Amino acid sequence: MPKIGIAEDDHKIAALLTSALTENGYEVVDVHDGIAALELFTHEKFDLFIVDIMMPGLNGIQLCKQIRDNQIATPLLMLTAMGTVDDKVTGLDAGADDYLVKPFHLKELLARVAALLRRHPANTPTTTHQLCFEDLCLDTYSKEVSRAGKTIELSAKEFILLELFLRNPNRLLTRQYIAEQAWDIHFDTGTNVIDVYVNFLRKKIDKDFERKLIHTKINMGYILK
Repeated sequence: MPKIGIAEDDHKIAALLTSALTENGYEVVDVHDGIAALELFTHEKFDLFIVDIMMPGLNGIQLCKQIRDNQIATPLLMLTAMGTVDDKVTGLDAGADDYLVKPFHLKELLARVAALLRRHPANTPTTTHQLCFEDLCLDTYSKEVSRAGKTIELSAKEFILLELFLRNPNRLLTRQYIAEQAWDIHFDTGTNVIDVYVNFLRKKIDKDFERKLIHTKINMGYILK
């Protein structure tokens, strides 16, 4: 039975979600503030998180970031009354896997829950310190990188950049996002430092291989696919 953790400060909505999910065969545990959710989600194993953005203690964005910082890859569905494109991008950039705007139909929520669980089956073995995509692998413990069994030497910054790509496969990363996540700075449109380091990395992991993994989306950013 899949186990779902809910972080929702509105007790009526939490009760409604719990009832609907329980009736559909899920085990549910709910909490009503971000701090309690962080404690629960980092110490118990779940198959899916459902997180509201507006919560006391930690909001949903902060909670999501801390969950991902703790290398917890459990799929996360974010709920919010804020439905602009920028709001959705903020949630997805924080590490959410899907986004549902309030008010929503329970039928749609159940469909999204089922879809996320199909894409992230609980019985798939994962090793948090091993990040792999195709034949490219990075070990966050030993700091070793290899492709098709061939060791690749990276600088510290190239390693951080590759780790960012491997944690976000098949997802377009804007230059601003890369700057904030890998450099911890605000993106300066007047500099090409992001492009320079992506090119450094690309030469090391793609140049000697027929199948290219890092791709450019002109005027948008980069994607590992």
